[in-house]
Amino acid sequence: MDSAFKALADPTRRLLLDRLRAQNGQTLRELCERLDMARQSATQHVDVLVRANLVTVVRRGRERLHYLNPAPIHAIQQRWIAEFEKPRLRALDDIKKRAEAHTMIPTYVYVTYIRANPEQVWRALTDADLTAHYWGHANVSDWQPGSTWEHRRVDGSGAVDVVGRVLEAEPPTRLVITFEDAPEAEPQQEPSVVTFLVEPHQDIVRLTVTHENLPNEEMLNGISQGWPAVLANLKSLLETGDVLPQAPWEMPST
Repeated sequence: MDSAFKALADPTRRLLLDRLRAQNGQTLRELCERLDMARQSATQHVDVLVRANLVTVVRRGRERLHYLNPAPIHAIQQRWIAEFEKPRLRALDDIKKRAEAHTMIPTYVYVTYIRANPEQVWRALTDADLTAHYWGHANVSDWQPGSTWEHRRVDGSGAVDVVGRVLEAEPPTRLVITFEDAPEAEPQQEPSVVTFLVEPHQDIVRLTVTHENLPNEEMLNGISQGWPAVLANLKSLLETGDVLPQAPWEMPST
């Protein structure tokens, strides 16, 4: 957490984070526009944010896009704020949301580091039995581009809570799927899209989950709670051989 506090202490770096909050997924040139400093100095500020894990970089073709990573700030909030300020902050947050009335839903990006190889992470994402173990649902598909996939309950009901289609599959490093969490409802817009990017580095991998084209704040809030919980359970399974003692998504939200 020291690196996060150090990064947040500088007003220029806070400005860069505000810009990403307003428009996530910017190139370095876009992010550094209209800053009253040399480009090299601005780049150094971005590098500090990346090293602090407050910003993550996702390659799209030749471009490097910068996204907010909520994990470090979430950890700070959980440690020092959540238990003491829940009621007041919740009320203030509700007032702020009603006042701002955002119309553009940002892309959600979450990054975690796992002691595993890419093949193990790929299998954990695509094997129905493994997903049933750490996610509470079996992800069922042949994972070929164009195929459908289902997020199927394992309580014996066979109910399907999420459906989608495989857009891209490049084992073991990249999987792109659509994500429809109301399969029975009439679609109101194009489905949201989830990208899993698995990047190896010696004995670990960096797993980046990008969830974009979100329809509303309600879904953004839901996945902001859901993805950290699911990925924590996946990480535990791969590193220790077992999931967490309790299902993390069952913890009350703050």
